[in-house]
Amino acid sequence: MRNITIEYQTAEQVEKSAAQLVGMTFRDVLDLGIYPEGVVREYNSRRYKGGMGNLLEERFFGYRANSDREPDFAEAGVELKATCADRLKNGKLSAGERLVLTMIAYDEPVADSLYESHLWHKCKRILLVWYLRERGKDPYDQRILYTLMFTPPEEDLQVIEEDYRRITDLVRQGRADELSESITNYLGACTKGATRAKSMRDQPIYAPGRQARARAFSFKRSYMDYVLNHYVMGAPEAEKIVRDSRELQRQTLAGYVTTTINRHVGRTDRELCSILQLEYTGNKAQWTTIAYRLLGIKGDRAAEFEKAGIRVRTLRPEPDGKKLVESSPILNIDFLALAAEDDWEESALRDLLSDMRYLLIVFQKDADDNAILRGCRLWGMPENTLDGPVQECWRRTRDAVRRGVKLTKKVSRTGKVSYSNDLPAISDHLVAHVRPRAKLSAYRLTNGIEVGNVERDAEPLPDGRWMTRQAFWLNNDYMLEQIKHMLR
Repeated sequence: MRNITIEYQTAEQVEKSAAQLVGMTFRDVLDLGIYPEGVVREYNSRRYKGGMGNLLEERFFGYRANSDREPDFAEAGVELKATCADRLKNGKLSAGERLVLTMIAYDEPVADSLYESHLWHKCKRILLVWYLRERGKDPYDQRILYTLMFTPPEEDLQVIEEDYRRITDLVRQGRADELSESITNYLGACTKGATRAKSMRDQPIYAPGRQARARAFSFKRSYMDYVLNHYVMGAPEAEKIVRDSRELQRQTLAGYVTTTINRHVGRTDRELCSILQLEYTGNKAQWTTIAYRLLGIKGDRAAEFEKAGIRVRTLRPEPDGKKLVESSPILNIDFLALAAEDDWEESALRDLLSDMRYLLIVFQKDADDNAILRGCRLWGMPENTLDGPVQECWRRTRDAVRRGVKLTKKVSRTGKVSYSNDLPAISDHLVAHVRPRAKLSAYRLTNGIEVGNVERDAEPLPDGRWMTRQAFWLNNDYMLEQIKHMLR
C-alpha cells in the first residue's frame, strides 16, 4: 500500500493520467495499491455500496472521494464519471445508462442561467471513463474501454440550455412534482430514491407544503449513446436538422421541428411527394420518409432525434376522426428478462418510456381516400400515466409470465389451431396492452407439440414452453387522444 497525494492543476494532466486506464479492469486498479492519505476504504467487498467513480478517484488518482459541491478535481475543474457500455447482439456498443450529474435542489434558489448554475460549475468539463458491463461477471473484473475529457459541443449546449430552462421553470413555479424525463431532449430530470415513497421531498423555497420526488440532472441514455458512438468511437454522425445552432436561440428544437412540418398541413401525401421529388408509393411507410425530407434529412436518421431518443411515429385516424387504424408498438418482450424484473422503477419498459419522446405525424384519410397531413407534435408520456395504468399492464404481464401464461387452445371450423392467452388485452383499458409482434404464430408446448416456426417467431417462457413473440403496445384510443386537436 502506498499513500499518495497528487495535485492535478489542469484538465490536460487529468486526461493524460486517465489514458493509462484503458484496457485495465477495476481489479487491476486496486492491485496498484494506491490510497489517498489517511483513507483506507474497503473496496472489492460486498459491503462496499459506492460507485466505480469513487474507486477510480481514490485508488487510481489518489484523491479522497467526497460529496461536496466542487468538481472532483477542483483545481483542474474536472468532474469524474464512470459509466457503462453494453455490447448488443449485433456486436455494437451502446450506452448502458443515463449519466447522473448532480441533484436538483428544492431548498435553494434556482439559477436563471445554465452557465450560472451549480450544474455547470460541476459538470462543464467531465472525465468520462467507459467500462464494458458484462452480465454475470464480477464488477471488479469489468474492463475499461475508453476515457474522454468531455464538454458538450456548442450545438448540443443550445438544446441542453433549453432543457435546463424547462426543468428549472417547473421548479421555480413550485411544480417540481410535474417533472418527467420525457419533457426534455438531452438533459433529463431523473428520479432518485429506491421507491416513490422514500424519494418524496419538500419544496420549501417555491412550494411550501407541496412535495415532489427527489430528482437529479442527468444526460439521457440516448444522449450518452450518441456521445459514446460518435464523440468517443468516431462513428459517422447522422444528418442535422438544425444546420445553424443560432437558430435555437430564436426557438426551441421542438418549435423548429413542428413549425417546419406544420407549415405543410392540409397537403396530401401525393402533393408532398411531388414537392419533395419522391416517387409516390401510397404506402404508410412513405409518410415517415416524407417527415424526414420536410426536415431536410435525406435518410432516415437525424442527429437531434438520436441524441434525444425521439422516434418518428405516423398515425392514421379514420376519416371521421373517431378511431385510429392501429395501435403503436413500444417494446418487444423478452419473457425471461421480464420475469426477473422485481422493481417497476428499474424495468425495461419504464426505462424506455420515461425518457423517450415521439414525433407524432398525423395523416388522415378523407372521403376520397386522400391521405392529408393534419400536423405533428413532440410527445412524451406523462409520469402519472406511466406509473399508473402502464405500470399495471407491466405488473400483470410479469406476474402471468412468472406463474405460467395460460394458453387456451382453439380449433376453427376449418381445423386451424390457435391459442389465446391471459396477458393484458386492449379491452382491459390499461393505456397499454400485450399482443403478438411476430407476423405468424408459433408455440412449443411441454408435451412436445409445435405450431409454426418456433425458432423464428417465438420466445422462450420461464417454464420451458415457447410462445409467439409478444410486445407491449400503446392502445389506439389512448394515442387518438394525443392528436385529437389536429383532426378535422
